[in-house]
Amino acid sequence: MTAKGVRIRTVLGCLVVLSTLPAGMSFAQTRIKPGFNLFSVAQDQEIGRESAAEAERQLPMLNDRSVDAYVDKVGKRLAAVAPGADYEYQFKVVNASDINAFALPGGYLYLNRGLIEAARNEGQLAGVMSHEMAHVALRHGTNQASKAYLGQAGLALLGGLADGESNSTQKAIGAVGGFGMNTLFLKFSRTDEEQADVVGAQMMAKAGYDPKDMVDFFEMLRSKSDRDPGKVEQFFSSHPAPKNRASRIRSEMKLLSINPTPAVGGFEPARAELQRMPAAPSMAQIAKGQTATASTAPSGGATASVAEMSIDRPSSSFRSFEQRGRFFEMDYPENWRVYEPANGYGVTIAPDGGYVDAGGEAKNLIYGVIVNHYATFDAEVNSRFGSQGRSGNANSFIDHRNRSESRTTLARATNDLVGQILRTNPHLKLLPDSQRTDTISGAAALSLVLTGTSPVTRAEERVTVFTRELPDDDVIYALFIAPGNDYAELRKTFDRMIATLQVNDQAKHE
Repeated sequence: MTAKGVRIRTVLGCLVVLSTLPAGMSFAQTRIKPGFNLFSVAQDQEIGRESAAEAERQLPMLNDRSVDAYVDKVGKRLAAVAPGADYEYQFKVVNASDINAFALPGGYLYLNRGLIEAARNEGQLAGVMSHEMAHVALRHGTNQASKAYLGQAGLALLGGLADGESNSTQKAIGAVGGFGMNTLFLKFSRTDEEQADVVGAQMMAKAGYDPKDMVDFFEMLRSKSDRDPGKVEQFFSSHPAPKNRASRIRSEMKLLSINPTPAVGGFEPARAELQRMPAAPSMAQIAKGQTATASTAPSGGATASVAEMSIDRPSSSFRSFEQRGRFFEMDYPENWRVYEPANGYGVTIAPDGGYVDAGGEAKNLIYGVIVNHYATFDAEVNSRFGSQGRSGNANSFIDHRNRSESRTTLARATNDLVGQILRTNPHLKLLPDSQRTDTISGAAALSLVLTGTSPVTRAEERVTVFTRELPDDDVIYALFIAPGNDYAELRKTFDRMIATLQVNDQAKHE
């Protein structure tokens, strides 16, 4: 059979769930779950090491033993209660006068000297540090890198970083601006900022600090921005203030058990030590003395037309694939190849010729199947049932009304997943009346078909989306991709594959 390749750009947003534990529990704090991420925790650490080395080549480090030792003590107290992966957090001070701080994936935290001088007590300093550490724990940096890379490399990467090369991490980060002071790691959305505020407040309470100090520091910065905007401009540029930030943190404080304990001690001597030093330069002054090194995500390169290719028909004989963690298994044609990434839970299964080079950073999938885990959507995403579910509007694609709570949750997750696909693929639309309810591996499942004319090949492409619920309200999804003129011939193969998908609900998948 022959087909013309198409490039599909897909971005999955940062997906989190916010909920509270039952009122009868001793702690009813807000629960925030990290979102979709192409990278593993180990890759976060690798990216952090590389980025920290680059950042320290660009920035003037203070390297004062007494100040560094004090900041490290505060940081270690917070790190002992940090949620998420067990990162080896590291804390350093930048000799810059601006009031700012940033953290890189894997736990590398940098505080500008100006921020320490602006803080009034250890609690305020701990408030900023806990906020930055929350970004690390929630993996916001690599979540953003995942979105950027998916936007360039297309559907193929939804199966994971499965290019078969050992330097996949370096390739992915290189494609979106490189290591070091990458804007993807340093600037977050207001939603990310709110999540970091909430988790940071929780960390403060567990570590014996009063989260009110976090509120006071942010309120001080807001007041200072009116009097001396240049001093805090960089902070608000990289930390856009969520709406009602102070009231949101205060609301969270009501859910926390706060037992203030004595400070680690040393704040006043550390600040006095800084004040005895020569004035620190501003970041603007530092930048003028350096070659421009700011990293920005490239546009993705020119898209080339994909030449017509010959792809063998799928074999009638099948093999069985089992995900390495036994999360799922599925049959596939024996003349297709399995591309399983070194990390993560996904897989891409495709025939020879199913991947093509369209001129971008990564090869594109024109024939094949992707199966992967999808992190829980934002629980506050509205489920709006509309007509066609076109990209850019507020419509939904699966109607959840008059269904059980289980189906409602699955429908919302499916709507969110499909909405993310359509937002970056405006040529696709929902095929009318293609929505179906089903059961996959003993649990509720939903499916629908997306279709459209490729802006590259001017030929039809089809993507069938299956979602199946998991016990923790996440989903496992399968994408079946093929040109429209070959879809009917592939239908039997796709039906066999989805019918044999078996999911182990007890297996690790996050």
